Amino acid sequence: MLEATFWGLVGGFALIVGAVAGLTLHWPRFAIGLVSSFGSGVLLSVAAFELTQKAYETGGADVVALGVAGGALTFFVGDWLVERAGARKRKRSGVESHEGSNSTALVLGALLDGVPESAAIGITLLGGGGVGVSVVVAVFLSNIPESLASATGMRAAGRSTVYIIVVWSLVACASGLAAGGGYSLLGGASPNTVGLIQTFAAGAILSMLASTMMPEAFEEGGSVVGLVTALGFAASFLLSTLE
Repeated sequence: MLEATFWGLVGGFALIVGAVAGLTLHWPRFAIGLVSSFGSGVLLSVAAFELTQKAYETGGADVVALGVAGGALTFFVGDWLVERAGARKRKRSGVESHEGSNSTALVLGALLDGVPESAAIGITLLGGGGVGVSVVVAVFLSNIPESLASATGMRAAGRSTVYIIVVWSLVACASGLAAGGGYSLLGGASPNTVGLIQTFAAGAILSMLASTMMPEAFEEGGSVVGLVTALGFAASFLLSTLE
């Protein structure tokens, strides 16, 4: 559990890195779109190969169908509630996306986005081997554009530097706990149960990408983000083959 928590914190630390980069450097919105699209491609690969494919190999098609549907639906409901609470465009980099946003909703939205992918890190340890390096790298790479874009918009909307750093530090800590929890709660679980949780995380990640991260990437980066997303997908897949 401690190992899973550690690697979850490593992935979550990228949120702080991204927030600091967004606060200290001037990032053109086009560049933010490109970084976000690369991160999206990376997570797509994780959802497809590290989570869904492995779950299918151990649990079959019914586990995949139930898990993906459950994860996507759960994220959809959570995202709808967070949007209604005042964090509709929490990952956008523009000032207009964060003006008047509810502080609590922003924190909850960040947690909603980050927990599924962090839990996936802990899940990779369940087989008795080492941590899934490609999953840790994927979470790290995808977290940087997420917090970078959001921190840029939050600062433009008048949020203080201290507030922004505290928000993303809390989410980074929650990422570590999610990874540790993903391992400890499922340590003695059956292969079908593990597969169900894997695909649940995959469904939540896919829903998150489609509703928050990828729209931001296209809005800021234009049609070229399709190429960059494919690059991120290929890079993550090739990394997974080296394990």
